Amino acid sequence: MCLDLLGMTDLHGNWLEINPAWTSVLGWPAERILGRTLDWLLHPDDLARSGRHGVPCGVDEACAYRYRSSDGRYRMISWKKVALEGRIHYVGRDISDLHARDAALRDSVDFARLALSAVSGVGVWTYDAAIDRFFCDAGIAELYGIDPEEGAAGIPRTGFLANVHPDDRAPLRATMAAGLMRSGDLELEYRICHPDGSTRWVLSRGHTYFDAAGVPQRRTGVGIDMTRQRQLEQQLRQSQKMEAVGQLTGGIAHDFNNMLQGVMGPLDMLRMRLPPDTDAALLRYIDMASASARRAATLTHRLLAFSRRQPLSPTLLDVNTLVGALAELIQRTIGEKIDLALDLDTSACHARCDANQLDNALLNLAINARDAMPDGGSLTIRTSVVDLSLDVVAAHGAPAGRYVCLSVVDTGVGMAPNVAGQAFDPFFTTKPIGQGTGLGLSMVYGFAGQSGGFAAIRSKEGQGTTVSMYLPASDAGADAAAAALPVPETSAGNGATLLIVEDQPAILAMLSEVFGAAGYRVLAAANGEQAHARVAAHARIDLLVTDVGLPGMNGRQVADAARRVLPRLPVLFMTGYAELAAASSELLEPGMALIAKPFGVDDILRQVRQMLSATPPDAAA
Repeated sequence: MCLDLLGMTDLHGNWLEINPAWTSVLGWPAERILGRTLDWLLHPDDLARSGRHGVPCGVDEACAYRYRSSDGRYRMISWKKVALEGRIHYVGRDISDLHARDAALRDSVDFARLALSAVSGVGVWTYDAAIDRFFCDAGIAELYGIDPEEGAAGIPRTGFLANVHPDDRAPLRATMAAGLMRSGDLELEYRICHPDGSTRWVLSRGHTYFDAAGVPQRRTGVGIDMTRQRQLEQQLRQSQKMEAVGQLTGGIAHDFNNMLQGVMGPLDMLRMRLPPDTDAALLRYIDMASASARRAATLTHRLLAFSRRQPLSPTLLDVNTLVGALAELIQRTIGEKIDLALDLDTSACHARCDANQLDNALLNLAINARDAMPDGGSLTIRTSVVDLSLDVVAAHGAPAGRYVCLSVVDTGVGMAPNVAGQAFDPFFTTKPIGQGTGLGLSMVYGFAGQSGGFAAIRSKEGQGTTVSMYLPASDAGADAAAAALPVPETSAGNGATLLIVEDQPAILAMLSEVFGAAGYRVLAAANGEQAHARVAAHARIDLLVTDVGLPGMNGRQVADAARRVLPRLPVLFMTGYAELAAASSELLEPGMALIAKPFGVDDILRQVRQMLSATPPDAAA
């Protein structure tokens, strides 16, 4: 129960009248107080600022001082001076307990502030309902993009929440309104459009305090920067989506490859068998069908590239040299309205990857950049060697380390954030129907990932786009280009015997006819068991050509069984199965090679000639 200390002084501050509450609060009897000022009771630290003898000197002014009680302890008394019926009276109230609570609260707030300041991305705020203002620390000011001094002094609610994302304002207003009507903790996550151009995710947690009448007084809470967590969650969802689509496209590509092989092979055979005087229209129709089949094969290849299942032949290469060699072709591709500039790192940019696929990826990026600059502009190809920490690469599923960064920078129309976020998705394109498959950037994404690196995109509307491929750097120098030995172009098989193993009847018949027409002796088998029987029955087989995805014994098991009988037997694997083609460099032993379906007749004949030239007939027997 609060006891008011009432009293009256003369002009010199001597107390003329006091009520019994003085004795109840301070313990001193009235005779010790009356006729004296309060200087002898004031705390030494308060005496200098106590005005006229320890009481407020202006009417309706208020102040609080510490006074020594009869037990030696100090009590905090708040004073107010009032004019009543022509006389000056003082009203005092013991606020010692309240002052102690406030001190403890300030201490706890300081402790919380210090603890939170040790954690990045976390800050505290207070909302004063009476004056409709927010007060916040430096952590919250930085997160919300407001001036820290203004935040500390108190900023109007409209200013404090000015940078909230427009789509999140309505739920935030609803939550705040509800918090002023009922007690309890509140929690809401929303976005801040930061002045630096970034989008921050904030998790705000607060509690509203009401007075005895149920009127809201203040709300205190914390703000937590959730941006990094939301980015990682988004990247995880994107990675899972890409993996799921990759598995689907890889399976589709396997079926497509086998079907296309059954189309392209016979078309090649038909073209080869027609006499020179064949009607030109018929030849044109065959060429049209072959061209369409090859375009379908290119589409399948891009699906495989996105799904990270394309066959790769990685070698050590100098990325700077590759860019320099492609510069002329890229300039012809982008046209005269676009200026091409090379900004190549002066240090060695050595990476291990497939040179042909890197060529394709770079050309795809140049074409995309060209299409983004219909009125002309500039295109810069930049290389650099960078050391990336785990924090940077973890979101891309890549290890920390040194990378060669190959970037294509254009000054084109740029992309909105939602478009840039989908740019690597397969079949996503902003081009009109018929002008793009949406697989160009997804192929770049898949190739970089399959090479052990990753791809990244940075774009802004009206300010151009930068697409970067990060490839694991190598300290070794680039491989010297091995000159291919000339392969004799002859239709004669030189007496070589080929064992062809293929479970697709149409492809087996086509290959048997192709190799037979080329002068080879052909043994055919539809599965591993038949192939094993052919090996056991024939002492001489010069080359095994086998599909990988066979029923029963797979192609590798067929090859291993055959090599137990003929240890030096060269083996050419055929596959439309993307995963095996992609891992061919790791699975193949000396004397083994792989050709990916769909292939042209000339391609497989050339491959067979190369392998037989390295292992002359009779050597494998």
